[in-house]
Amino acid sequence: MPSSSAPTSDPVAATEQWLREFVVRLDLCPFAAAPLRAGRVRISASRGVTAQEMLAELLDEVATLREGVAATTLFVVAGADGRPGLLDDWDEFQDIMAFSEDLLERAGDGEFVQIVGFHPDYIFGDAPLDDPANATNRSPFPMIHLLRRDEVAAAIEEHPDVAGIPERNVNLLRERAERG
Repeated sequence: MPSSSAPTSDPVAATEQWLREFVVRLDLCPFAAAPLRAGRVRISASRGVTAQEMLAELLDEVATLREGVAATTLFVVAGADGRPGLLDDWDEFQDIMAFSEDLLERAGDGEFVQIVGFHPDYIFGDAPLDDPANATNRSPFPMIHLLRRDEVAAAIEEHPDVAGIPERNVNLLRERAERG
């Protein structure tokens, strides 16, 4: 789902729509449907104007996960009032993802939570820009997905072929692109 189709007025609603209609409907993440149905997926939008404010909010979201409110959080970083978002630039997003990993480790949260990045311009390694496989990590807005490690471990234990998920997704998205 390209970023241009996302209504900028409500990044939370656009993200939930993307989650339901793309990620869950195509089963790109076989672990997403159950917590979504159970109301255990939190979608939160950053209000930070600076990177420091956004990172403080990220740590607050980890604290909320610790409270058991949700199994996972999609932390959306979108601009407001027509201004660009803090993480719109792909290179800056990658830098913030690396910094966020370090920040979580220093804060003592690295054993509790892991992060996965999603971005409208996501590119896997040296994949071509137009490779449909990039869509597995493309979202309407830049976001940092916070996953409780205990929830991830339980989901992995129950899944018959975790290692096959990426290849299945790549094939599915490339086949869909070929069919138009």
